[in-house]
Amino acid sequence: MVNLTVMREFLLLGFSEVRELRLVHVALFLLVYLAALTGNLLIVAVTTLDRRLHTPMYFFLRNLALIDLCYISVIIPKSIHNSLTNNNSISFLGCITQLFLWMSFAVSEYFVLTAMSYDRYAAICLPLRYELIMDRGACGKMAAATWLGGGLLGALLSSSTFSMSFCRYDVIPQFFCDAPALLKVSCSEEHVAADVSMAIGVVVAVVFFVVIVVSYVRIFLAVLRMPATEGQAKSFSTCLPHLAVVIAFFSTGSSAYLQPPSDSPSMLDLLLSTCYTMVPPTLNPLIYSLRNKDVKSALGRV
Repeated sequence: MVNLTVMREFLLLGFSEVRELRLVHVALFLLVYLAALTGNLLIVAVTTLDRRLHTPMYFFLRNLALIDLCYISVIIPKSIHNSLTNNNSISFLGCITQLFLWMSFAVSEYFVLTAMSYDRYAAICLPLRYELIMDRGACGKMAAATWLGGGLLGALLSSSTFSMSFCRYDVIPQFFCDAPALLKVSCSEEHVAADVSMAIGVVVAVVFFVVIVVSYVRIFLAVLRMPATEGQAKSFSTCLPHLAVVIAFFSTGSSAYLQPPSDSPSMLDLLLSTCYTMVPPTLNPLIYSLRNKDVKSALGRV
């Protein structure tokens, strides 16, 4: 018989034990968080209040901004609070909730980015059929699939992860509750359910990534056939930053799930984690919306 103590709380990885460095971490994370909140709230407000922006493209932008608001708010405030109080503990229920919400919004982000790439493909490659393809009903169904699909995959991954036993009071080698890091502190000998659910998540992410890349390849081919140089430049200036954000989000996120977590993560591991948790919600408003002339003029009107 082995005496096992059931876990009631976890310890998250702190960025530093030095108070001054913790304050630097708080300041940087707070600035990024406020920038993400400001940018995404502006997008939600403008695309809701200005009737000229009630089009499929801005409908998906509004959904992306809402997802980004939730996505970054699940992790960053808790990390800031831990550094301020020098208390890195998180309850068992809090860890479950954080993992479920974070995974749900991360998957939903992939869904909505895929929908946005398809919307741009339909607008540029199928302009005569665009209004028929992207009507109100189709946009509503895509948005519902985005939120529902994220919730289902988030529930699958979090439930399979916490179906394992946690019996060691150990530090999770991550600054938030992430599935690969939680596998490291589990005392279960078999991780079949968690491994299968993570594999499903990776496959879904790869499929979405391929769909996005194929959509943009077709867009670029269609743009190159355009006679007007100005139209080509405008399309490339819009689509290339979108594709860059998708590639950065996919590459940094997948690297964390494909490599085995270590007890002592390197600075590169923490940097990658910071990239896929903080960079997309902060840069998306700038790249997708605030560089857009229509959005700028709508901001002035609102």
